[in-house]
Amino acid sequence: MQIVEYLALPCIVLIGIGATLQIDKDLVAASATPLVLAILSEGESYGYAILKRVRELSDGEIEWSDGMLYPLLHRLHRQGHVTAHWRSSLEGRRRRYYSITENGRSALTEQQRQWATVTNALDDLWQQIQGRTSFAEG
Repeated sequence: MQIVEYLALPCIVLIGIGATLQIDKDLVAASATPLVLAILSEGESYGYAILKRVRELSDGEIEWSDGMLYPLLHRLHRQGHVTAHWRSSLEGRRRRYYSITENGRSALTEQQRQWATVTNALDDLWQQIQGRTSFAEG
């Protein structure tokens, strides 16, 4: 019962005081590929716009640096998940635009399946823990 109380309490405290969420670097790294592939499935984009979209999707909780995004984009390009081409913006600035490939769409589908499995398992477990915590408190 001690572990259940320990796990439930930080969630209540964080919500209660409105603290900023700190997402573990391992979770950020694990979610990076599906996030980028999903963003590119919305349409082609370039680095800064991808960073901005991640920030927007997470309500500002996930802040990636260039140093994290560009190596990921280069890896996805090497794996054939994205294509890349240079193009000038309306302002005349050259940007490298990325698009998802069919291979990338297949990888995204597999990532969605894996994440659904993990999140369903966690949701089930957390509901069980919450139920035991509520029962113990009542």
